[in-house]
Amino acid sequence: FLVVLVVNAARGAGEIDFRYHHYLDLSRALNDTAARCREISQVYSVGKSVEGRELWVMEFSDNPGVHEPGEPEFKYIGNMHGNEVVGREILVYLVQYLCSRYQAGDTRIRRLIHDTRIHIMPSMNPDGFERAATLGSDSPRTSTSWGSYGRLNAERIDLNRNFPDMLPVWILQEPSQRRNHHLDIPEWYWETLVAPETLAVMIWSLKQPFVLAANLHGGSVVVSYPFDSCGLRYCSKLRCKSFKRPMW
Repeated sequence: FLVVLVVNAARGAGEIDFRYHHYLDLSRALNDTAARCREISQVYSVGKSVEGRELWVMEFSDNPGVHEPGEPEFKYIGNMHGNEVVGREILVYLVQYLCSRYQAGDTRIRRLIHDTRIHIMPSMNPDGFERAATLGSDSPRTSTSWGSYGRLNAERIDLNRNFPDMLPVWILQEPSQRRNHHLDIPEWYWETLVAPETLAVMIWSLKQPFVLAANLHGGSVVVSYPFDSCGLRYCSKLRCKSFKRPMW
């Protein structure tokens, strides 16, 4: 659905601004769009990056800032890896597209915004993006510069692997048959280096009752399986056995 919206936006660009957005450009684009569509949108921040950049979120709803019981909440996150920029720009275009099509009276977009509360974070790693953006087209194409420069946050943390891995906890509790459908984050996790961007998204996700979410990455075609990471040998053995069983 997101791809269809962006393709449609390309056909009738209107107010869509097709270019890469540095942090100040991104902030301006979101706030300008919110000003144009203030009756259905607002911009808010869930926290700051290591270098002090706001983690902006654009919300679309017929009642911005208010959770309405029975109305699903959805979130998009882009640019978790700073040098994976396509998702970041797609989300900027999506923000502009939703605003312009709503104002144009598009019945599908109006129904979507009236019946869903949509939260869009174009960049979870604005520091990494700015670092990656310093590489020009004439920069030497080394594996370091083009493969990983800007991928991590300013503390050199991979945000995609900085969230708590709850699978080992789940596996340990499974033999005891204790409740394991909603687990507390283990104490050892807080002893690791938790990035401010990661913590901000975790708190945000706990505050809002999201029912669905998508995180946009780029650069490779990847298939992620449920329970595809584990810190226990037991888990690896269990996972290998499970792959020998029919999936359906």
